[in-house]
Amino acid sequence: MDDTDAVLDDLFAVIEDRKENLPEDSYTASLFTHEKGENAVLEKLGEESTELLLAAKDDDRDEIAHEAADIVYHMLVLLSMKDMDVEALRTELRDRR
Repeated sequence: MDDTDAVLDDLFAVIEDRKENLPEDSYTASLFTHEKGENAVLEKLGEESTELLLAAKDDDRDEIAHEAADIVYHMLVLLSMKDMDVEALRTELRDRR
């Protein structure tokens, strides 16, 4: 497993833990309990996508990395909400090679 795999697996494990334990001070947990349900995460994905596009337009490499990370994080939360895991993503990406 390379560093990227380890980072994604570690982040997903934290997301799954927050989903199960719902700590009060956790942003991740708040996404699982939000009154809008999964729409809260879907809206965040849309917002972060727009921010990524604007950062790319401005050629702001630091901001591109930041917004791309936000998208990956919210995408992993969505996978967890749908009772999927990182391996489903890996498999899909592998199949596209």
